[in-house]
Amino acid sequence: MATIIADRRFPPGARMALAADLVVALVALLHVYILVLEMFLWTTPRGQRAFGLTPEFAQATRTLAANQGLYNGFLAAGLFWGLWLGAGGLSVKLFFLGCVAVAGLYGAATASRRILFVQTVPAALGIGLLLAA
Repeated sequence: MATIIADRRFPPGARMALAADLVVALVALLHVYILVLEMFLWTTPRGQRAFGLTPEFAQATRTLAANQGLYNGFLAAGLFWGLWLGAGGLSVKLFFLGCVAVAGLYGAATASRRILFVQTVPAALGIGLLLAA
């Protein structure tokens, strides 16, 4: 009985679309968190620990980090915009998830392989779910 009720609430494809939008929202929230770390917490112990920085290096690179954080904010804004558009936001969500995935690949190749799992994998999962929905 519960399955029948669930199926009426969520027609075919709706569960996949919901899962896709949840992943998009999580990726957007992750980028808001990265924005905060890079723009506001870069020189704090928390920011230094998150990125493996020395206090001297964090201080010397704080302006660059803030700029980078702003770009992460643009990624988050684009993903939230796509969610706000609803079904009409598919291309927006795909575009910004693609940007996140490419940024993650570049970061993994040049900075830390961990970025591949933190940024690229969730973005790729979101793309896959959006296309499957």
